[in-house]
Amino acid sequence: MKKEQITNNAGLEERQREKKESEETWGKEELEKLYAETIEFREGDIVRGKIVRIDNDEVFVDVGYKSEGIIPKNEFLSDEIKVGDEVDVFVEVTENQDGRMVLSKEKAKRKRVWDKLSQADINKEIVSGKILRKTKGGWLVDIGVQAFLPASQMGFTPPSESTGHDEITGPMPFKIIKFSPRQNNIVVSRRAVLEEERDKKREELWASIKEGEIRKGVVKNITPFGAFVDLGGMDGLLHITDIAWGHISHPAEALTIGEELELVVLKVDNESKKISLGLKQKDPDPWTMVPQKYPVGTVVQGKVVNLTEYGAFVKLTEGVEGLVHISEMSWTRRPKHPRELLAIGDNIRVTVLSVEPKEQKISLSLRQAEADPWDLAEEKYSVGTKVTGIVRSFADFGAFVEFPDGIEGLLHTSDISWSSKAKHPSELLKKGEKTEVLILEVSRKDRKLSLGRKQLTPDPWYVVPDKYPVGTVVQGKIVQIVKFGAFVELEKDIEGLVHISEISDMPVAKIEDVLTVGDKATVMVIRVDMEQRKIGLSIKAIKEPGAVSKNGN
Repeated sequence: MKKEQITNNAGLEERQREKKESEETWGKEELEKLYAETIEFREGDIVRGKIVRIDNDEVFVDVGYKSEGIIPKNEFLSDEIKVGDEVDVFVEVTENQDGRMVLSKEKAKRKRVWDKLSQADINKEIVSGKILRKTKGGWLVDIGVQAFLPASQMGFTPPSESTGHDEITGPMPFKIIKFSPRQNNIVVSRRAVLEEERDKKREELWASIKEGEIRKGVVKNITPFGAFVDLGGMDGLLHITDIAWGHISHPAEALTIGEELELVVLKVDNESKKISLGLKQKDPDPWTMVPQKYPVGTVVQGKVVNLTEYGAFVKLTEGVEGLVHISEMSWTRRPKHPRELLAIGDNIRVTVLSVEPKEQKISLSLRQAEADPWDLAEEKYSVGTKVTGIVRSFADFGAFVEFPDGIEGLLHTSDISWSSKAKHPSELLKKGEKTEVLILEVSRKDRKLSLGRKQLTPDPWYVVPDKYPVGTVVQGKIVQIVKFGAFVELEKDIEGLVHISEISDMPVAKIEDVLTVGDKATVMVIRVDMEQRKIGLSIKAIKEPGAVSKNGN
């Protein structure tokens, strides 16, 4: 006989024995009546039962049926099972081949969870769950059964790929966005919960917010034109012009992301759902006291806070700034940009020129806070005075020399040297070098100084007519060759020109073939023009051989 048949026969004998004992106890008719009144059970039902017996592999549960149901013992934890306990069980089979009812504690628990989740899905209710672990594209979440949380549904800003469940602890609220029991598939969203909370807060905010009231908010984002502030459900705009009474170039100079602020609600637009906020409006407008505090002509202390091409903004007090125009920076210098004279952070004394409270404008002067050095220029720089200055800049026509008090004078190119034929003053002077000059002309009215350097030494041309009369034969050095001739230095600062026609009796096609810079030459003075400071020389007029010695020999 097969093992299965032995088992079945044993079960049949056991049931027959139990039936006989019951009939002996209750009587056959009464027992059949009790069976007829027994509750109807269907497979898939969840019922309440009591543990009546425990053996090595099975737990026997009385659910009020005609026979006890059995549950595999491994569905219980060893410390949670004892006779007399009541448990919810799932009816798998009402009567198996042994005539027993087969039950499951785990399936009952699981079915109740799925039923609860089904109702939550239908009613759009929030369910609680805990992150189990990270998986591809999101996380696995325990909500009684395992569900999937996509990364895009974690929050408004999805966490980075490196974020794991270790960084997300504790129970969290979720909403079911996909529910498929047959596929054993549930997808949840935390973002949907956050959106619902945000919408609720937004509705509460719009119902209560009023213009003129003070609200707390957190700086959420900073842009060049202002900052967006989270008021707790909705963002408001704090424009750059409403951050401070004073000038700021960028909101980041005054605000940081995450900073909590108290702000004034300036405007509530229900149609566009926009809120305008103000920070500076919490304090009184400092400009209301400006006319009394800074009357025209007052000399005040300020701090340079910004530089532009046209001037410098100077902070006088919190929220009050004035402009020093570039034209009001110096009595003597003409800067191309304010940074040539000032730097941000400089503390300076300025004079108030004008005040316009309505336009919130104050015009200031840096130079008028100090004495004008030109007031004493005619006394300090009288004609004929020798002074030392520094070469500051060049122009095509000369060099500007600055003196210790800031006054600048013009040293014209023609007044640098008696004899130089330089085309540009930079050929004779260096920027930044000290040089002694003579005052040639001074005008306080026109604010001009004319300077000369060659005038510090006597004009060597005064002695030329007497020293170099026509017909004089003299030796000199060739210092420059040009197309039309060669210049010969007779002595320091005295040069004459040998025209190409006066080099030789023979035609000269190229001067360099006959003369070289550095050669010594014996020449005859053939013309003197004092008015134009020119001396005409001739080599061919010298009849003696060897009038030119090469390389100075």
